[in-house]
Amino acid sequence: MTDQSLTARGAATRGRIVDVATREFAEHGIAGARIERIVAAARTNKAQLYAYFGSKEGLFDAIFLASMERIMNVVPIDATDLADWAVRLYDEYLRRPDLIRLATWARLERRPAGHLVDEAGRLDDHKLRAIAEAQAAGIVRPGDPFDVMALVIAMSMAWSPVSNVYAATADEPAELHERRRTLLRESVRRAVMTG
Repeated sequence: MTDQSLTARGAATRGRIVDVATREFAEHGIAGARIERIVAAARTNKAQLYAYFGSKEGLFDAIFLASMERIMNVVPIDATDLADWAVRLYDEYLRRPDLIRLATWARLERRPAGHLVDEAGRLDDHKLRAIAEAQAAGIVRPGDPFDVMALVIAMSMAWSPVSNVYAATADEPAELHERRRTLLRESVRRAVMTG
């Protein structure tokens, strides 16, 4: 069922399902998420959930795709300043740690190696082109654009929920976040920028 064919009430129900399921999948993963908890918290029923998403896996796919699109749209790449992009990613992980947790569950439960999504689902073509153009202009160090992007993203996630050292939260003091932003900005600048 497409969003266009939904009534206002149906769209509200679908939205509640997505919100609740995002939290459920982020906390429990794909295998641990329970449809019963989702429909109870979303004030709906299994039939409605399955009508919208087809299956538990279809629901996860919809949420995961939306989370990837959100990161792309909220934190668009600026390959001429990858250090600033890394800091903006850090800030988004503070605002929405659930997005990183969803990606982590997808990595753990679906794709332990290689790209996180199928080739058709990858949304990084424009990022790779931007990095390649910045490399051609002499702004970004030479190397495979994908590897440069992966390095910057990994650096931005140093304090994210996937860190095996320390997971930061938005509740920590602002000066602590500012120190991390400064370190991240300078480290990315030194690692991948030429100027």
